Amino acid sequence: MKKYNYLLTLITASLLGLSSCIEGNDKPDTDGDNGSSVEITSNITTNTTWETGKVYVLGGRIAVTSGVTLTIQPGVIVKGQAGSGANATALVIARGAKIMAEGTASQPIIFTSIADEIEPGQVASPNLDPTLEGLWGGLLVLGRAKGSFAGDIMETQIEGIPASDINGLYGGNDDADNSGVLKYISIRHGGANIGEGNEINGLTLGGVGSGTVIENIEVVANQDDGIEWFGGTVSVKNALIWNSGDDAVDTDQSWAGTLDNFIVICGTNTDHALEIDGPEGAYNAAHTVTNGSIKGHPNSEFADFRAGARGTFSNLYFFNFPAPSANNNAGKGDLSLSGDNTIANFAEGILTFSKLEATLAEGVTLDQAFRNGTSAHASSVAAQANTVGADKSAFANWTWAAAANALSDFK
Repeated sequence: MKKYNYLLTLITASLLGLSSCIEGNDKPDTDGDNGSSVEITSNITTNTTWETGKVYVLGGRIAVTSGVTLTIQPGVIVKGQAGSGANATALVIARGAKIMAEGTASQPIIFTSIADEIEPGQVASPNLDPTLEGLWGGLLVLGRAKGSFAGDIMETQIEGIPASDINGLYGGNDDADNSGVLKYISIRHGGANIGEGNEINGLTLGGVGSGTVIENIEVVANQDDGIEWFGGTVSVKNALIWNSGDDAVDTDQSWAGTLDNFIVICGTNTDHALEIDGPEGAYNAAHTVTNGSIKGHPNSEFADFRAGARGTFSNLYFFNFPAPSANNNAGKGDLSLSGDNTIANFAEGILTFSKLEATLAEGVTLDQAFRNGTSAHASSVAAQANTVGADKSAFANWTWAAAANALSDFK
């Protein structure tokens, strides 16, 4: 990472020389050339609009506080300053706040690092590789919907935000809570560490309610998970996760929404394409994951269902994964059920699978790839002969993955 620190310092200095600096509540200066940048240095406590043609630089952890709406117009680029620990940059939409970030296929909204030389109107970074992770934090949206928390408490602090920041609280009892709209959003190079083993996800959804609309999301090169749900009822449609550093899709605390039409492209550091956890308290709810195409990597596992996982998983296609091996490749190249509670949920129909397909490595059987009896719901197909999976046309034109031809081997 040392070679990037110099780059970050150099670019940060040059941008600061060109930028105005505003408090979070001030109206940005909209005069000047397209692409001029504005640094955001404090929490946003009054309704604010970030305008097309501008670059907004997060000078730290910025919260949109309760009762406030942040509107982000199409084509805006948001860049996070370098930082880690308590100084990790992030945009936090607190409980009771809203984000209205409605990009378009021709003008997506891009969240990235200050080191990225991308300008409004561009889709692919001109200088950063799509594997470079951990340069800033990420986007966190928090709401008042229910979650299953240890001790059966009603609210808790989201991971990635220090406990001293009350804007990091999530949870409640309003399953229809509305945190706004996210459409045509690309989040890149995030996941900065705030402590040992504690990173920020690309998109974190904590207790987000079903009144929130989230569609057309891309997460590229995040050091932790691509998208992680902590309870809540929000649904997500059309999601693409590329080169996540831990898990691509991670669900926790009885999230009760639907993920529909998604692509995962595992990278060198991707552990599980899917990591599905069960409830932590007495409250039990389940989610649906459907219509997904998942490209593996030699270091990656199809999925791990853990800790009493529950839900409905259907129309999923897996390919490009390694051969599972109990001797030297355990935990890779398979779909597994971990723990007695998870296995019992599968036996009782609380955790269900249907229409799973895979193009398997040579010599691998369905029973080896789909463990614990899940092979009864799976079939082996030739490459690109799958009959289930994602509709990749949803990601054409506006994603970095499409621009980089990373979707060429998806049907």
